[in-house]
Amino acid sequence: MTDTTSNKRDAVDASEIRSAVRQRYGRIAETETGCCGPDIATESTTCCGSETSTSDPSRELSKQLGYADEDLDAVVDGANLNLGCGNPTAIAGLNAGETVLDLGSGGGFDCFLAAREVGSAGQVIGVDMTPEMVERARENAQQHDAVHVEFRLGEIEHLPVPNTSVDVIISNCVINLSPNKQQVFHEAYRVLRPGGRLAISDVVLTAELPADIRVDLSSVAGCVGGAASIPALEGMLHEAGFGDVAIEPKSESAAFIREWSDDHDLSDYLVSATIEGKKPVD
Repeated sequence: MTDTTSNKRDAVDASEIRSAVRQRYGRIAETETGCCGPDIATESTTCCGSETSTSDPSRELSKQLGYADEDLDAVVDGANLNLGCGNPTAIAGLNAGETVLDLGSGGGFDCFLAAREVGSAGQVIGVDMTPEMVERARENAQQHDAVHVEFRLGEIEHLPVPNTSVDVIISNCVINLSPNKQQVFHEAYRVLRPGGRLAISDVVLTAELPADIRVDLSSVAGCVGGAASIPALEGMLHEAGFGDVAIEPKSESAAFIREWSDDHDLSDYLVSATIEGKKPVD
């Protein structure tokens, strides 16, 4: 099945999308200590905190996304950039000794949470196409003394991971950034072992985006303009070979998606969802 969302924004070239995404997240990796979400109007992140605030808005947003206090306390400062739209480790059902791959691993937050679950007998691999993010994540890993976590530079459409070498794939609000989502799911299928599974948090379309958002590079790089519908994603997962596909929208995500733009109520068009699938056992 073709990604119809990509067709509708055919005025945006794939190479332009990748360049915009790299630039945006490169800036975040070098300058931010934690962010509340994308501001598509200013091509930046809406960062947390104020002199008059009595609580930590960054921490509160993380809890809205589904993280517990113990998750936030367990990871080194600088790893949680609040760039996601859910908590994929909460749905992954990770077991000791498993190998986990994080697509678009950013500062490494979800990787470090996964590492707690799989233990020293397991392995966690983060892949990110932004050199600055990979560098930041590796520095965080050193601080975290996470010897069974590694970060690799690469595109999620062309994973630097061998065939049938991974038990679980997680991702947090990243696949929507890809101009070729079908290829992402084919790659995910390739690297998973038989019986392996996807556990992804991402945004999905609930209504057609206005044209000015759909073709705007800043909105695509801000986890908005590139989102696909649930039927389109289901079709792509089945075409890649996945079974037991389940996509569940999270209505509570409207509270933070509304904050992503001053010009539009993006909750009219987007919702966060959990996306799951399994690679059949041969």
